[in-house]
Amino acid sequence: MNSAPASVSHDIAQQVADIFLRDSRRVFATLVRRLGGFDLAEEALQEAFRAALEQWPLQGMPSNPVAWLVSAGRFKTIDKLRRDQRWTSWDQVSEQVNALPDESAELGLDEPVEDDQLRLIFTCCHPALAENAQVALTLREVCGLTTEEIARAFLTPAPTLAQRIVRAKAKIRDAGIPYQIPESDELAQRLPSVLRVVYLVFNEGYLASTGNQALRADLSQEAIRLGRLLMALLPEPEVVGLLALMLLHESRRPARCSAQGEIIALEQQDRSLWQQEIIAVAAALVQQALRPRPARVTGSYTLQAAIAALHAQAPSFQATDWPQIAGLYQVLQHIQPSPVVQLNHAVAVAMRDGPAAGLALIDALLQGDDLINYHLAHAAKADLHRRMGQTVQARSAYERALVLTQQVAEQRFLRRRLAELAG
Repeated sequence: MNSAPASVSHDIAQQVADIFLRDSRRVFATLVRRLGGFDLAEEALQEAFRAALEQWPLQGMPSNPVAWLVSAGRFKTIDKLRRDQRWTSWDQVSEQVNALPDESAELGLDEPVEDDQLRLIFTCCHPALAENAQVALTLREVCGLTTEEIARAFLTPAPTLAQRIVRAKAKIRDAGIPYQIPESDELAQRLPSVLRVVYLVFNEGYLASTGNQALRADLSQEAIRLGRLLMALLPEPEVVGLLALMLLHESRRPARCSAQGEIIALEQQDRSLWQQEIIAVAAALVQQALRPRPARVTGSYTLQAAIAALHAQAPSFQATDWPQIAGLYQVLQHIQPSPVVQLNHAVAVAMRDGPAAGLALIDALLQGDDLINYHLAHAAKADLHRRMGQTVQARSAYERALVLTQQVAEQRFLRRRLAELAG
């Protein structure tokens, strides 16, 4: 039996690992379309990558690895169905196999692989599913987050979330929910959940909820790619606004962490590292989203993008237009009431009117239950105490924030703040 040299096998294995990180969810989405179900597609995905590890060192890398993986996964599934002893007769096996689309061995270059993830998102966000199930299922199946990652992001026990995902899959199967992008008259109803999911994916990449790595470029860039696909399909203001918002945040990525992976606060970031080309593109999208339209209220993503644009275009932290940012947060609070929006408004007020004014607002928020276990609220409170020279109160709030966060880089950042206070 021929075998590849060890150096070649190692190189191919690394390339397979890279492709898995970059493209596995695209392959999975297309396998769902071809095989007609989540479970078959998940098994096919694993078999396809296993086959790649076995065959590519001997045969070389295919010219189109995604196409190869989709075809390999499909044929592995057909073989499995033919061998599956749960079927009592060949007629049943034949019926199951014939139900799969009759497609060529190699995926054509014109195959709509990019659209498959959009189809999968709209399937996962079908109105027949509860909203929390829509989000959890999409994060798991479209974006590949683990059940534990999603559970931590939603402050939900992992077994509870796993059951939610299982029930959502069963609902899709039993109700015959179609795997397709809805017609135009349904898009408006389905779009808010889809946008929410895309932004949640981006946020997990912008600042990971747990783990040693603060930034996950793979997730944020995947969300931006999905945002572009959505805008091409439906250039509604809120779709444009969401894409602009993500791009503006992404433009600051090179300055948000040190070479050692330490988080750098906004006021201390080297703005020369901010990606001006991306900022310019995003600012134009903000203007497009803000363009007046009859009988249409400016949406929350567009307002957040306008706020992010003010940050991105400011020459310095001190020269930021804090009065306008505070005003926009106030408008946002009317459109989409949220304790987190109130917290952001309080921070902007502190920058506009002084730390005491912002601290009074944050203290009032922490009197309720919504933010009492939200580490960023306590971190913001600590920062305002620090600015006022109130070391004891700042230390207490930083320590509370440290207890509440599960993100290693954030924990290091908070410990640095505590060390600075001690110094």
